[in-house]
Amino acid sequence: MSVETIRVSEIFGPTIQGEGALIGLPTVFVRTGGCDYRCSWCDSLHAVDSAFRDQWIPMSTEAVWLEVKKLSGGKPMTVSLSGGNPAIQPLGPLIELGHSQGYRFALETQGSVARDWFRDLDMLVLSPKAPSSGMSTDWEQVDNCLRLAAGGPEIALKIVVFNDADYVFAQQVGQRYPYVPLFLQPGNHTPPPPDDDDARVDIDGVMDRMHWLVEKVTADRWFSVRVLPQLHVLLWGNKRGV
Repeated sequence: MSVETIRVSEIFGPTIQGEGALIGLPTVFVRTGGCDYRCSWCDSLHAVDSAFRDQWIPMSTEAVWLEVKKLSGGKPMTVSLSGGNPAIQPLGPLIELGHSQGYRFALETQGSVARDWFRDLDMLVLSPKAPSSGMSTDWEQVDNCLRLAAGGPEIALKIVVFNDADYVFAQQVGQRYPYVPLFLQPGNHTPPPPDDDDARVDIDGVMDRMHWLVEKVTADRWFSVRVLPQLHVLLWGNKRGV
């Protein structure tokens, strides 16, 4: 077992996965602290901004696993590894331990850091950040992520879309990786401040963007992509821990 510690922002659930390829699936979340990106519209700054690092708890693999088992009642289910960017954490031993007890693991990352243990996941979601994020994508690293995961987990791509430039970016991603399932998600333009998870969400604005995105996809006859909402935002707004 690894002696490295995992920086944990929060562990919560069971709840449902709110977005992407596993939307609606009952899940326990392990949200790690720390990220190599700083997206302009980040909705989890409490797990990203180093100003909040004093709230991130260094935990051993065993301690994290005990909390997951407690929340799940010891009944195997899907564990989502999120962040921040969970790829910067030593999560391989946790995946190995959970698999030995029948649990499944999904991870979402922007694809900026590639790990050998990606192959041990059950689901890998790569979410390159579109122009509205203010970040740029290293496509060589995304390719490395796909290479290291080959032959292992199910793999999907997810792009958060706010505007026309983001939509064009998503089309380019679909053209670059035509063999990988692609999900589009309208962005939440009212993300919470890191210290206020009761902040109001402009649901009407989010749904307007959802309608716009559906109309764009259908008008372009882009029939290989899937458009989904952030279900947890529709259900709970910006509330944390759900």
